[in-house]
Amino acid sequence: MSDLQRASGRSTPAALVAAMRPRQWLKNVLVFAAPLAAGSIFELDVLLPSILAFVVFCLMSSATYLINDIRDIEADRAHPTKCRRPIAAGELPIGLAVGASIVLALVSMTIALTVSLSLFGIVGAYAIFTLSYSLFLKHEPVIELALLSMGFLLRAIAGGAAADLPISPWFLIVAAFGSLFMAAGKRFSELQSANDALPTDPTPRRRSLAGYTSTYLRFVWGVAAAVTITAYCLWAFEVSQPDSALPWSQWSVLPFVLAILRYAVDIDRAAAEAPEDVVLRDRALQALGLIWLVLFGLGALGV
Repeated sequence: MSDLQRASGRSTPAALVAAMRPRQWLKNVLVFAAPLAAGSIFELDVLLPSILAFVVFCLMSSATYLINDIRDIEADRAHPTKCRRPIAAGELPIGLAVGASIVLALVSMTIALTVSLSLFGIVGAYAIFTLSYSLFLKHEPVIELALLSMGFLLRAIAGGAAADLPISPWFLIVAAFGSLFMAAGKRFSELQSANDALPTDPTPRRRSLAGYTSTYLRFVWGVAAAVTITAYCLWAFEVSQPDSALPWSQWSVLPFVLAILRYAVDIDRAAAEAPEDVVLRDRALQALGLIWLVLFGLGALGV
């Protein structure tokens, strides 16, 4: 056992679990978006494939996180907080991390193939995009932003693909530009934090940040938010069931817009570097999300 491992008190199995980043599995709940929009999420032949799609993305995302941490081991060791990641801290041997990544990816693809060819293709595309990002393109401005957005988008359409549900074009627009909104907000927060820390903090910044300015990223996430809101308003009217007692879907526009604006507050104060952390700590955002979920769900189900 290394000195770093003794200092942290984490065993090798605990270090492996930590390196898989289970906290970030929260992003994978996006796979339930399409089944919810179709009003079929509580049907067993839809719910089960959606749950399996969630598991598939948890396994594959963890596999790619391990590869990313191996690729960034030296940079992480020089970072004030990332140095505590298990691989950078010497708690998890690189060979074991590589083996675990391969096993997780194979299990993920095997489960996906048993569900549907569409899910298999989507998860495969996610793996290709994410590995391309981690190994080659993470320092290329705009390209890395597109790949980051694509990760969110593929999650959003995976549930529909797994359950063989038709996906509305408006849903795709909302998912695509919503993903871009979060990705640009993440980079904006990172850039603002890095700029605020200079010149007292000598920690090297992410290289791709050198290709952005705060005004450019503010423009990107502002435009993405506007398109997301506009497309959602149109989509909300499309998914509304004619036999609903009340216009639930139309009413869901209000909490949706407020949630976007609330998330924008976190972006603007450079607190959105990790989207999953924003969701977990922002009680107002959670309340708006719950209200939206109830209203949209009632509308999609035709209550």
